[in-house]
Amino acid sequence: MEAEQVLEKIRSDAQRQADEILSAAREQVSAERARLERDLDAYKRQTDALAGQAAEEEKAHLLAAARMEVARELLAAKRAALDGVFAEALKRLQGLPDEEYRRLASKLMLEAVETGEEEVILDRNERRIGQDMIAELNERLSRDDRRGAVRLGDQRLDLGGGFVLRRGKITTNVSFRVLMEQARKDLEIELAGMLFG
Repeated sequence: MEAEQVLEKIRSDAQRQADEILSAAREQVSAERARLERDLDAYKRQTDALAGQAAEEEKAHLLAAARMEVARELLAAKRAALDGVFAEALKRLQGLPDEEYRRLASKLMLEAVETGEEEVILDRNERRIGQDMIAELNERLSRDDRRGAVRLGDQRLDLGGGFVLRRGKITTNVSFRVLMEQARKDLEIELAGMLFG
């Protein structure tokens, strides 16, 4: 399976799971609205019974508290669902077969290299990216009329897969965790637009 296909599969799975999350969120919103209506009816009866004693401010406070509680519960459910989706996506990336992993890492490096003089910093447990892959990358950069002087650094970090490119004080973090965080932010913005837009 090509890296593009893997990425497309991940995107497709993430979109499908996002659709499922959105559907589940809508169902939960509907159920929470029904529950809120029941609660509001109960609060209204209670308020009517205590009308002589309760002020309008107390009623508004109860309604606001109920709305905030529903919103908190819905947000917690959405976050838990997204956490699961992205944890699974990260796990799939980390578990790619060696050749697919190397193709993906090579493609990401080729896209992330700016000057061709970067140092590649790997994860502490990385065993699939080595000097041979860096040599292939440099050869491809040279064929594309780019400087091919990328080198493998001695430093290792806890990245969870992927790599970091460093050129002097400038670093480009292409770790899988960062890629997942960015994809999550993008998806959350899209979901917020769909739910509240």
